[in-house]
Amino acid sequence: MFASQNANWWDGGQKVKPGETFAPRKLDTPLDKLARKQAGRRSETVTERRRGRYIKARPANGSTDIAFDATIRAAAPYQARREEKRQRLAFAIEKGDLQKKIRVKRMANLVLFLVDASWSMAVAERMNATKGAILSLLTDAYQRRDRVGLIVFQKDRATLILPPTNSVQLAQRALVDIPVGGKTPLSAGLLMAGDILKREKTSHPDVEPLLIVLTDGAGNVSIGTQPPLEESHHFAELIANESVKSVVINMEHAAFDQGLAQQLADHLKAPCYSLADMKAENLYQAVQKEMARK
Repeated sequence: MFASQNANWWDGGQKVKPGETFAPRKLDTPLDKLARKQAGRRSETVTERRRGRYIKARPANGSTDIAFDATIRAAAPYQARREEKRQRLAFAIEKGDLQKKIRVKRMANLVLFLVDASWSMAVAERMNATKGAILSLLTDAYQRRDRVGLIVFQKDRATLILPPTNSVQLAQRALVDIPVGGKTPLSAGLLMAGDILKREKTSHPDVEPLLIVLTDGAGNVSIGTQPPLEESHHFAELIANESVKSVVINMEHAAFDQGLAQQLADHLKAPCYSLADMKAENLYQAVQKEMARK
């Protein structure tokens, strides 16, 4: 059901060259509210660790990372009424005065691509366009120092083509070798994506990942006993319940679209865009709004 780091697990597929790349609208996570516009690490995020730039203070509530300047300011108005303590101390500070430092640290984000390589999604020209879109997004991720990962699902399994890495060159080479054909094990892909995202959030707790799913949503292979679509929606909900931000890109041709990609997006609590939207002028604003939604 699962494989790893090998795009050629099935030799019966038809290989398709990547299509034309383009400058995509930025798919920003909630961490990007403080993003730099130029190349470099994508965002500054609040961190609970005692490292990073001190930007403001809040009540300590047991924290040991004390902001002494803010603590003194908090205690200053009460010095007159603490006259008894000030007979022993030059400046009286009580527990309720303590303020902790709020720090931010510049982080690279994780962009995990989950790609449908089945024939139900892609006649050759559709996969050609899909690969072009992914390569464009990979270029953006590289420029912003993001880590990227790549999972494909096809036939009867999901395959981790590229574990999360900073090497976009490896991702590009892996992407070129993805064959097209077979059934659509969408459940297996979502299950693997959920496992990887959990592992990454444990090892990189300050990073909030972004899952980009490229599919028509027409899963037709189950892992267990549930019907394929019902099972895939269940795994999508598990990902959404982990507060993972996702984006679904519908790779189905508009003339044949049954709304299945939108259904998947609904269960992921994610926006759904078509491939044509990847070039639309309003994609940056639309995705930024969706990603910032609590």
